[in-house]
Amino acid sequence: MKKLPLPLLGIVAYSGTGKTTLLKMLIPLLRQHDIRVGLIKHSHHDMDVDTPGKDSYELRKAGADQTMVASDRRWALMTERQGKGSVELGYLASRFEHSSLDMIFVEGFKHEPIAKIALFRPEVGKPLAGLIDEYVVAIASNEQISETSLPILDINDAGSIAQFIVQWLKKQY
Repeated sequence: MKKLPLPLLGIVAYSGTGKTTLLKMLIPLLRQHDIRVGLIKHSHHDMDVDTPGKDSYELRKAGADQTMVASDRRWALMTERQGKGSVELGYLASRFEHSSLDMIFVEGFKHEPIAKIALFRPEVGKPLAGLIDEYVVAIASNEQISETSLPILDINDAGSIAQFIVQWLKKQY
């Protein structure tokens, strides 16, 4: 695994397992431990974070390859990538302001060689084996899993998952 400037921790699961729901609970819990978190979310859909009719949207649609919208409170950079192939996770992570973060959650990108917590719910109807690779550091599930030596976390207990992440993060520095 290539060492990146900030620790990346993937949250991987099949659609409908609750990745975003869990992350919405974990981020404030980690903030209580003074852990500053960034997030990269992979989407398989054509997405747009800009609003039609706004100047930034219109200028980007006019042909600007990159458009930055900035205020005193936040900024966002939109980059057009037609025909450039798959986006590289390491490149995306390098765009963050590393001095203001302690780690980056990665939602999706399940085949990347980064540390991951695999979320598994049997009721989703897909196999656990499809989520497991050599980079998985724990499994969070709503059932006990005996056929692994990985730590098993309760997917419905965000507090215990946050504690696991706090301990994992200490080992990264």
